[in-house]
Amino acid sequence: MLGEAAVVVAAYLLGTYPTATLVAASRGRDVMAEGSGNPGASNVYRIAGARAGGIVLGGDLVKGAAASLLGYGVGGLDLALAAGSAAVVGHCFPAPRRFRGGKGVATAAGMAIVLFPAVAAALAVLWLLVARLLNKASIASVLVLIALPIGVAVTGHDLYEVGAVAAVSALVIARHSRNIARLVRGEEIELRAPTR
Repeated sequence: MLGEAAVVVAAYLLGTYPTATLVAASRGRDVMAEGSGNPGASNVYRIAGARAGGIVLGGDLVKGAAASLLGYGVGGLDLALAAGSAAVVGHCFPAPRRFRGGKGVATAAGMAIVLFPAVAAALAVLWLLVARLLNKASIASVLVLIALPIGVAVTGHDLYEVGAVAAVSALVIARHSRNIARLVRGEEIELRAPTR
């Protein structure tokens, strides 16, 4: 039990790694003060360009994937789910930064890639299609998060796996509450790279 707890703590700490903040700062930008103010790949893409956004996306995917792989290697599927979830929580609520984190989409995606690769691949296509069509990362993300536990369920996974994924999805959707409010008001920021 002590070893499993250590894995979950390590996964949480991995999730707190400030990928977006560091990448944006290396381009002379402040991701917490510019664009939407969210320390995530979409906002870095908006304020610093596609390459910077891609680096953040990759880094945040790795956080979720590495945490899940660590859990799987130490304790199997149950611990992989717990560790992946802990990484998402760490990304959303990083203690070293006064719990001011991102929304957790890419970190949750990294977890899904390791644990449910077929579902993750299908949802990646869905995200890209919706984001390209509507130019709204938040709509694409919320739709994918709703679809994730459904996809896990219909591909025959156990109820506890569906429940764990649903809990992660619910957390990340809740982190989009301001985006949803802006969407309702017609004020949501579009997903566009800087023109300068």
